[in-house]
Amino acid sequence: MEYHLAIDIGASSGRHILGFIEDEQLKLEEVYRFSNGIKKVNDEYCWDLKKLFLEIKNGIKKCKEIGKIPRSIGIDTWAVDFVLLDENEEILGNTAAYRDDRTEGMMEEVFQIIPKDMLYRYTGIQFQRFNTIYQLMAIKKKNPEYLKKAKTFLMVPDYFNFLLTGKKVNEYTNATSTQLVNSCDRIWDENILDSLGINKEIFQKIKLPKTNLRSLRSELIEEFGFDMEVILPATHDTGSAFISSVCNDEDSVYLSSGTWSLMGVENRFPICVPQSMNYNFTNEGGIDYRFRFLKNIMGLWIIQEVKRMYKDEYSFPELVIKAKETDEFKSIIDVNHDRFLNTEDMIIEIQAYCKETNQEVPKTPGEVAYCVFNSLGISYGKAIKELEEIFEKQYKRINVFGGGCQNELLNQLIADRNNKEVLAGPVEATAIGNIVAQLLSFNKVIDLGEARELIFKSFEIKKYLPKKL
Repeated sequence: MEYHLAIDIGASSGRHILGFIEDEQLKLEEVYRFSNGIKKVNDEYCWDLKKLFLEIKNGIKKCKEIGKIPRSIGIDTWAVDFVLLDENEEILGNTAAYRDDRTEGMMEEVFQIIPKDMLYRYTGIQFQRFNTIYQLMAIKKKNPEYLKKAKTFLMVPDYFNFLLTGKKVNEYTNATSTQLVNSCDRIWDENILDSLGINKEIFQKIKLPKTNLRSLRSELIEEFGFDMEVILPATHDTGSAFISSVCNDEDSVYLSSGTWSLMGVENRFPICVPQSMNYNFTNEGGIDYRFRFLKNIMGLWIIQEVKRMYKDEYSFPELVIKAKETDEFKSIIDVNHDRFLNTEDMIIEIQAYCKETNQEVPKTPGEVAYCVFNSLGISYGKAIKELEEIFEKQYKRINVFGGGCQNELLNQLIADRNNKEVLAGPVEATAIGNIVAQLLSFNKVIDLGEARELIFKSFEIKKYLPKKL
């Protein structure tokens, strides 16, 4: 049996998942799991990359312990965050997380140098205050010495690949999230970098998913007791998740449902027109130079924080049950409001929003949870209407994939609020997409269409039909 290892690292946890083909189906086996999270270091919210790389190695060693040594490995993480390396390959400063507030006001400063409409026309990327471009401007303003000393720019998964192989590359799907890649030329936009006074020499050559970086460092081969080939998946986890969509047609909207909700469609070209800019849609890079035309929505982060504020007294399934019992609750929050990005107490913030907008204030866990789920369903509906307006067509179905597709209440709300069929699954979309990139690299599947057929027959897909409201 030939195994391929996907390491999928999210904001709260990471997993090592082995993939293999058996009986003409793609099978998965989770072999290792670890926690992740941001912590404050010198007043900045940061990632602990040393710990994460130690966990990456621990999971690889676990594969040998169970006698299932993978032929290849691929790593995906969240987007936009990065490291700057000095001449000794050491990280300069903290690895600040996108939820840190250091980028407050940086977007407006960039617009004074590059007009907003021009920046969108160049990159096609959605305006979010935590995009890499604004993080770099924050460093330039607060710690300019870092940019002066920097010799290398690597995004988080790029850095892990460098630690594994010694090779420095920037992977395409994650690079596009920086708002520094030209959407037409698909390379670093030198005009933007020059205008902002950022040294373009620190950026690496952009490589596509399926690129083979070859062997591990010799010291790691000795440490693990075996070698693997390091393959670039779509290192942006959403890029990997979108590969797993089971709808290979033009009548479907995709929804990657997790900590973030990413809703949109797949395109062969970027759409950088004023209408898509005004609706704040993004054109993120995908596999085979596809574009993921989508909108970032706050997602299940809100309910994750609600659960934490209840001191984990209720599991996610229990919150769903309680929400079902209070489905007459009508108050709605704007899930994309900045106040919900990184608040001290999510429940208090939700209640305050409802009070400020003259709505009924949710009091019970069920009311709070239903408010969140219903608000997400309505937010998705707004995004779909904008998509239909831009493309001048009606979509027939929504494919929800990722961990959030297990929430049956939310799936039904999505179907009801949008009057569309919902296909829910696969659950492990990101890991599956990561493994598929490896399979494509080794020609075990011919193309993305064949890969999606394999996914459809390998994993459970549930259907939800809209109910009359």
